[in-house]
Amino acid sequence: MQIGVWISLALYFVLMLAIGVYAWRKSTSSSEEYMLGGRNLPPAVAALSAGASDMSGWLLLGLPGALFVSGLTQSWIGIGLFVGAFVNWIVVAPRLREQTERYDNALTIPGFLANRFPSHATLLRMVSAVIIVVFFAVYTASGLVGGGKLFASAFGGSYMTGVILTLGVVLVYTVIGGFLAVSLTDFVQGCIMMLALVIMPIVILTTGQGDGVDAAASRLTDIDPNFLSMTNGLTFAGWLSAVAWGLGYFGQPHIIVRFMAVRSVADVPKARNIGMGWMAISLIGAISVGIFGRAYAQRNGLDVQDPETIFIILSNLLFHPLVTGFLYAALLAAIMSTVSSQLLVSSSSLTEDFYKIVFNKDASDRTLVNVGRLAVLAVGIAAIIIASNPDSKVLGLVSNAWAGFGAAFGPLTVIVWISLGWGSFLYEIIPGFIAAFIAIVVVSLASEDRGEFRPIE
Repeated sequence: MQIGVWISLALYFVLMLAIGVYAWRKSTSSSEEYMLGGRNLPPAVAALSAGASDMSGWLLLGLPGALFVSGLTQSWIGIGLFVGAFVNWIVVAPRLREQTERYDNALTIPGFLANRFPSHATLLRMVSAVIIVVFFAVYTASGLVGGGKLFASAFGGSYMTGVILTLGVVLVYTVIGGFLAVSLTDFVQGCIMMLALVIMPIVILTTGQGDGVDAAASRLTDIDPNFLSMTNGLTFAGWLSAVAWGLGYFGQPHIIVRFMAVRSVADVPKARNIGMGWMAISLIGAISVGIFGRAYAQRNGLDVQDPETIFIILSNLLFHPLVTGFLYAALLAAIMSTVSSQLLVSSSSLTEDFYKIVFNKDASDRTLVNVGRLAVLAVGIAAIIIASNPDSKVLGLVSNAWAGFGAAFGPLTVIVWISLGWGSFLYEIIPGFIAAFIAIVVVSLASEDRGEFRPIE
């Protein structure tokens, strides 16, 4: 069996590396090309790149695992995310694409904030860069945890070997090809992820050892009469904490940087429609894997030690080795698409908002590109250290990092909330978002803009 799996994985790795080489030859001659792909992403690439870099291994590990354990009440997370992503495309995407170019062609979010508020430019860039690097180190670690779990669960190998291999492949194409490589691989990876999440629930329900929808529903209600209820036992604070995940989109640098790189403001609506369609299909598929995977496990007496590995277990049990390899590649795609995006955004901030400001204001484009590559390596090493605990939970790490960014660069509130232990009552993104939103409104009203937003014509 291992041979077929490894053949599929080998083909996937070769494709990722080939894209990296293509991007290296096409778009790494300047810092704008290395960090933003020359602001020339087609709508489909921008849309799937934003979606794939957003969802990560959480989509195939964390979310199905949560549904597997707790039932449909956990689907509110997906609903909140869908609404948040849609509003993000409507409100943030066109304005950020237009204004980052107008405000002195900012290449990073800290750079845009500095150009928008020049009287505090240096402080804004430095603080924002620190926030990005710290929380992305944690976020990247969540992806590496997923890679480690895949290697240990699917192949019986060492958890840390899986962590290191996952990061190694990502580093190669990210360091070589920069933003264009990351975006193109995200596009391919997004297609693979969506296809896997369509295939898996169908096979679970139709295989000879599975259940149809009605039989699966009956089996699940035997486990827990409220397993398929979206509201039973759910407090208002619990519901609010779940849907509040959607608030996180407005402050996720690895997602909104795709808005900065789309080809033009006029392309944003098309990118939005493609991205939201992809997201709807993928979220429904992930929820179905968790729900119907629980029914399958119950019927066949599977002992699932770690619910976050249910996608891996079913991939191994239900499919031909070549298809299993493809499904493993889908999981790696989810992990690698996010890790590569996070590494590149962290690298861009370290390069543009720290190195260039503090050490070398007159650095050439070639120097900045090389420093950016070194920064990718540095953040990757930090993520490995954080991910070294094999008992780490993907959803837990993502939750902390998502809240930190989602507070719209108001992570101090988030850190205090976590430290006080109040996160078990109300997700820390909510007070963080409220505090940041108030600050945004007050500062925006108290400062002058250099021209109004120009809408799509």
